[in-house]
Amino acid sequence: MSSFSLFSAAGESRPLFETPPEPSARKLPGSVANVVPASRLEIRPAPEMASSGVIEIDNWTGGLPRGCLTEVSGSTSSGRTSLLLAVLAAATQRQEACALVDVSDTFDPQSAARAGVCFEKLLWIRCGVSEVQNYQARLRPDSFSGNKKIFPETPVEQALRVTDLLLQSSGFGMVAIDLGDTPLKWARRIPLASWFRFQRAVEKTPTVLFVVTPAPCAQTCATLAMKLTAKKLSAVSYQPPAKAPAHSQLLDGLHIESELLRSRLERKPARSAAATFTSKAIRTGSD
Repeated sequence: MSSFSLFSAAGESRPLFETPPEPSARKLPGSVANVVPASRLEIRPAPEMASSGVIEIDNWTGGLPRGCLTEVSGSTSSGRTSLLLAVLAAATQRQEACALVDVSDTFDPQSAARAGVCFEKLLWIRCGVSEVQNYQARLRPDSFSGNKKIFPETPVEQALRVTDLLLQSSGFGMVAIDLGDTPLKWARRIPLASWFRFQRAVEKTPTVLFVVTPAPCAQTCATLAMKLTAKKLSAVSYQPPAKAPAHSQLLDGLHIESELLRSRLERKPARSAAATFTSKAIRTGSD
């Protein structure tokens, strides 16, 4: 029967079967070795805050963060339009160039003027208009015949493309997207990649990205997320005008409760809290 030695014939003491080195002594791959430990990461400075135009919200959250995405969600008559007008009024009165992407074409200029919006500093972009849809029509393959046909862009598609262009220009103090009157199923179909792209485009800029949605849609891309709920009416003194007014003109003394859904402005977890403010009646035409 043959035998073999556990050591080399040259008298070396090195065994033929070596134990593997300790995990700490192994050489890590380049991609892993370049990872910076969490203890050495730089702390990102807190973003600059801008006034929202509502004292209660400013005292509660400190304002709206610049270079971040702020999402305000709420159902119909929850106060979302009143807050949007207040935010635009505060930004334009600071002499900042602002852009409003009106997805459903429901913006009422007369109500905005009564709220204090300066139109010389506001770019109003209307989506869903038939002339714009026909002009921006594009070719898509037909699912049945395979031939290319002209299909107009949907208002949500227009809003996403326009918002991308606005953020890339980086010349606006505020970019607001009004998705409040958009059907929820359309708003929920916005890819999460679009929100991430907007978030990356707006960071390191002084722009406030303010989004109004019927329900939370931006998810973790929103640095500040609030939900509005209408509580009650303290008084209703409404005279029907000659023509049907916008829904923002009907409510007088609406008590609005704002609930904080997400906030990344503090290093500690955000606590569940709410702020309450009252809307004012905004009417057009003869008083």
